[in-house]
Amino acid sequence: MPIFREVLRTAPKKRATLLYPFEKRDVPLDYRGRIEINYDLCVGCGLCVKECPSQALELVTLPDGKKKPRYYVARCTFCAQCVESCPRNAIKSTQIYELATYNRKAEVVEPCGTSR
Repeated sequence: MPIFREVLRTAPKKRATLLYPFEKRDVPLDYRGRIEINYDLCVGCGLCVKECPSQALELVTLPDGKKKPRYYVARCTFCAQCVESCPRNAIKSTQIYELATYNRKAEVVEPCGTSR
């Protein structure tokens, strides 16, 4: 009977949890989610690749000879070292945290003009 009494006591109270897929939690402005690379600002210096502890960034050569980073989302630990090391502010952290996918190719962000 103590369980039934507990149910009656807590039933009229407000929920303590969110109904996740339907209700999303607000993330803070400085949240380190998926990174976004602005390839127009990127000069291909490679500092982000050097600083990345999880090797989520790789420098690739485009057909025009320029070097740009390729981003592997599945490898990223969201430490934002690449954001801090970019001299041109071409990399920024977003508030995107829902990254699950069945498509492995969607986890790789390629610079324009390259293909795997």
